[in-house]
Amino acid sequence: MLQEITEKFEERYQQKPVVVRSPGRVNLIGEHTDYNEGFVLPAAINKEIYFALAPNHTNTFRAYAFNLEQEAEFDLGNVHPSDISWANYLLGVVAQLQQAGYDVRGFDLVFGGNVPLGAGLSSSAAVECGLAFALNHVFDFNIPKFTLVKMAQLAEHEYAGVRCGIMDQFASMFGKKDHAVKLDCRSLDYAYYKLDMADYRIVLCDTQVKHNLASSEYNTRRLECEAGVALLHQHYPAVTSLRDVTTEMLEQHTAEFDPVIYKRCKYVVNENNRVEEACQALEKGDMKTFGEKMYASHSGLQHYYEVSCPELDFLVEQASRLDTVLGARMMGGGFGGCTINLVKLDALETFTRQMEAAYQRQFGITLKTYVAEIVDGSSLAETEIMPHAQV
Repeated sequence: MLQEITEKFEERYQQKPVVVRSPGRVNLIGEHTDYNEGFVLPAAINKEIYFALAPNHTNTFRAYAFNLEQEAEFDLGNVHPSDISWANYLLGVVAQLQQAGYDVRGFDLVFGGNVPLGAGLSSSAAVECGLAFALNHVFDFNIPKFTLVKMAQLAEHEYAGVRCGIMDQFASMFGKKDHAVKLDCRSLDYAYYKLDMADYRIVLCDTQVKHNLASSEYNTRRLECEAGVALLHQHYPAVTSLRDVTTEMLEQHTAEFDPVIYKRCKYVVNENNRVEEACQALEKGDMKTFGEKMYASHSGLQHYYEVSCPELDFLVEQASRLDTVLGARMMGGGFGGCTINLVKLDALETFTRQMEAAYQRQFGITLKTYVAEIVDGSSLAETEIMPHAQV
């Protein structure tokens, strides 16, 4: 696809492009902790968006969406949200650069990739980070990577209308091959942890469902967490988010909590602890314990945070019966989307076949599966893959 996108660019715009790749991401553990100022453990994966880009010496931005076979053209002197939904992820990045005082001159772009849409792998973050990286490189802006991440996040807020946390853009830009990256969503400090994946692969099982509870329940969960913080803040003035809360604090004041609020808080506090414990397991090369933390995370999401659904629970339960699976859990906002599974390399085919058959029998839905490897974050595309591209 990299070659096709580059060739399409040369055919359309009659010049050689710079070629950039930007990955989607998975989150191994640490779900619904980001907006509670907690910890997450994402990794960039080899489902990627590719960008072929070059200046065109005008004041116009011309874009071609390879997968959709659609084109659009925009005046850089008058950047504003568009009726073309895919263009807004790109225009949002241009707007952020312009607002920060950078002179984005005319350029041509062909972009496309193999990040499955709707599977919760953050194709939007890959698009935003890839364009930010490419423009920074082509126009020599010398913007630090973390600033690009924040610009990409704001592009999503302001042009796509999604008030996302920073994890997706961060993972897409800061991913590291064979490593997960633990991000502290309060301080934005981060650290890499080696994943011993020689004998394992990440397999994503896409339920193909999205229950319409997702967005309303997401907002409800945020409010429930805030209610728990407000209660504990009366006793512990230093508590400003669930990040500050310990298991002991919760137990001390259990009787004062609405039972539902208590369950939500307990999940978040436990999940933050699980991320820490999972990272300690990785430091020891203990993948078995790491997998157990994933199962425990799912159980918490199912019973305490209550954002799972029958399809996700079924897939995790099926995976837990197989000794070739180290760990599995739902990933993302919930009520549909994917489970993430750590599967033994030599059992990939069997695992996929068994899961597809069981899911079809139970729900009459064809399960989609994706095998993912952990890769580096946004970068110039490898020149050996693209020998005729100027990078």
